[in-house]
Amino acid sequence: METKRRDFLKSSARVVTGMVALGGYQSMAQAVNPAARPKGANERIRMACIGIRGQGKGHIKGFEELDDVEVVTLCDIDENILMERAKSFEETYKRKPKTEWDMRKVFEDSSIDAVSFATPNHWHALGTIWACQAGKDVYVEKPASHNVWEGRKMVEASRKYDRIVQYGVQLRSSPAVQEAVQLMRDGEIGEVYMARGLCYRNRPTIGHKEEEPVPPGVHYDMWLGPAPLRPFTQNRFHYNWHYFWDYGNGDLGNQGVHEMDMCMWGLGVTLPTEICTMAGMYIWTDDDKEIPNVSVSAFRYPKENKQIVFDVRPWITNEEEGTGVGNLFYGSEGMLVIRGYDEYEFFMGEKREPGKKRNEGGNHKANFIKAVRSRKREDQNGEVLQGHYSAALCHLGMIAHRVKRQLVFDPEKEQIVGDDEANALLKRKYREPYVIPDQV
Repeated sequence: METKRRDFLKSSARVVTGMVALGGYQSMAQAVNPAARPKGANERIRMACIGIRGQGKGHIKGFEELDDVEVVTLCDIDENILMERAKSFEETYKRKPKTEWDMRKVFEDSSIDAVSFATPNHWHALGTIWACQAGKDVYVEKPASHNVWEGRKMVEASRKYDRIVQYGVQLRSSPAVQEAVQLMRDGEIGEVYMARGLCYRNRPTIGHKEEEPVPPGVHYDMWLGPAPLRPFTQNRFHYNWHYFWDYGNGDLGNQGVHEMDMCMWGLGVTLPTEICTMAGMYIWTDDDKEIPNVSVSAFRYPKENKQIVFDVRPWITNEEEGTGVGNLFYGSEGMLVIRGYDEYEFFMGEKREPGKKRNEGGNHKANFIKAVRSRKREDQNGEVLQGHYSAALCHLGMIAHRVKRQLVFDPEKEQIVGDDEANALLKRKYREPYVIPDQV
């Protein structure tokens, strides 16, 4: 089986030689799609991990330690990190991975079945679309997108090229959380009318960093990708990119998207029709952050008669019902608390008497691999369409803050009604040549 597969890939590679250029993966996907068929039980899924400094380090470990997966390539624009991870990989797993700093080289490798992305948010959509066009399945970190429009393009690419695309919201694969959602569906707390998302993280000031030369080994143009060309600063680079509109979505779209996804899933809703946000910088106002560190957003669903309320706090605060990162669901007969990604507890009646509870995590990456093998989207716990919706909620919350008014949203058209200024923020201006086309 493996010999036949290698022969197929070698012959396919000759067909596509020279066809891959920037933004030009459509023809490659049409010429060869080695992952398009179900995998045999003895065939290992060959993966590349792209973006491997922080969360990507967990991707390497998580995928490599699955029995039926082999991480074969590591990719990062920071060659210092790349060499460090490659050395650690070889010491841990006793074999040498291939290394690339340019993800386009990864997509050209027809022996790779799937890729994972733990890049900054502004690369999630374009990287995913390129991978789909090149015939790769994709595991992409949350939030799925950097803006609403490109999230829809990710869904379109997944459908057009028949790719499995999963977003990294791990609670979707927790047996405990799955059980809690089903119990709510079955009426455990009666009529559920509201969900609250809690994102209370200790996020200190990032201070000020001066412009400086790009560090040796860093491919800065590639790091910027679709974002505007700006001078290099350490605050706009590793991790602190989260707090700049060019690359990140603040804590609402960082930690918060997990809990936003849970709100949406638990209530059984997708996109709202009314959105409002009050937000600002309330402490450490004199640092480089652009995105507010405190926010309260509300999302209303008049047709379903439900509402989401979401709180972000950056520093010393209280926990609510035993959690600072989690969810509260309110019903006519009681309430449900989701703590973190793996634990739930019900409280029943006006006296809030303890009810059912459970704590059990799952393996979200293994679920992705299951779907890669079966080619069935219904096997996924985190399919890209849901990823688009939960990310869009975060984006809409921040758009309401930026224009300082309530938004009326059309979920079918995915447009803000009667507000050109707000609609302009549904999409970004892409820097050539890192452009997501209207037709993916």
